Amino acid sequence: MKFRHLLTAVAFAFCASTANAQTFQLSHNAGAGNPKDVASLKFSEIVKEKSGGRLQVDVGGAAQFGDDAETITNMRLGTIAFSANSQGTTSAVVPEIALLGLPFLFQNLEQAEAVMDGPVGDKIAAAAEAQGLVVLGWWNNGIREVSNSKKPIVTPEDLKGMKIRTPPDPMTIDIFEALGASPTPMAFSELYIALQQGVVDGQENPLINIYSSKLHEVQPFISMSNHKYEATPFLASKIVFDGLSAEDQEIVRAAAKEAGELNRKMVRDQSNELRATLEAAGIKFNEVDPAPFVAATQPVYEKWRAQYPELVDELIAAAKEAAQ
Repeated sequence: MKFRHLLTAVAFAFCASTANAQTFQLSHNAGAGNPKDVASLKFSEIVKEKSGGRLQVDVGGAAQFGDDAETITNMRLGTIAFSANSQGTTSAVVPEIALLGLPFLFQNLEQAEAVMDGPVGDKIAAAAEAQGLVVLGWWNNGIREVSNSKKPIVTPEDLKGMKIRTPPDPMTIDIFEALGASPTPMAFSELYIALQQGVVDGQENPLINIYSSKLHEVQPFISMSNHKYEATPFLASKIVFDGLSAEDQEIVRAAAKEAGELNRKMVRDQSNELRATLEAAGIKFNEVDPAPFVAATQPVYEKWRAQYPELVDELIAAAKEAAQ
């Protein structure tokens, strides 16, 4: 009976809408207009077009199909097909993904993209597939900054005791503990209300997320800390993906690549443009001298190198090469 229930759940991911079409679910947590959302809709459009309507993708943004953690679980069961997920949440089942967020590893998006498109990205993708998740592409989320409701963050001392919402991501938690803050993990879908009600003092996200989810409405200070990079792993359920024909797998991969290029371009463009938009809305920005923050977060490297010595060193070397 349990086996029959599992088969029924897996079949639900395919959800035949007509005799000749299959409909799949794609889940993400971002608001409308966010590059993650726009690229997910583009992926859906391309899959439908390239398959002649045989394959259709129903996009559930803003956690309509469940938050990122629920989505990862459901993908591993085969009940959700695709997700533009979060680096931190995915690292709960693929710890190697957290390494992309080592503090101050990348200075810009192009450097991060070059590393993820190379051998290190392939190794991390192999680790994900072993956990039932196929990495169809490394989309961008952006370089992360700190916002809060109290004051500009100029030195690590300014973070002491401050409650900072983080994703449920061990790397981000380690970074803010090293900086003296009080990291408070919570789902992104809960963040706006938590900031509005003062449950936490601040949070850290790329400007694109701060703007599209209107976090700036309740966070007057943004400090350009550039403390870590965040990828958006675009994932397929291995159960679902392996059930596709070779032709349909190629359609899905090609759609993910094209949509990923759109995502990356939007993140790059908006990262450059949104500061002026937010300043016009009354947000107070300040620059940050990275040196004391880099020094304070060196123990984070030591901790993660103890767990993944070869991969950490390979990642650092790849980042240095990409910066040249």
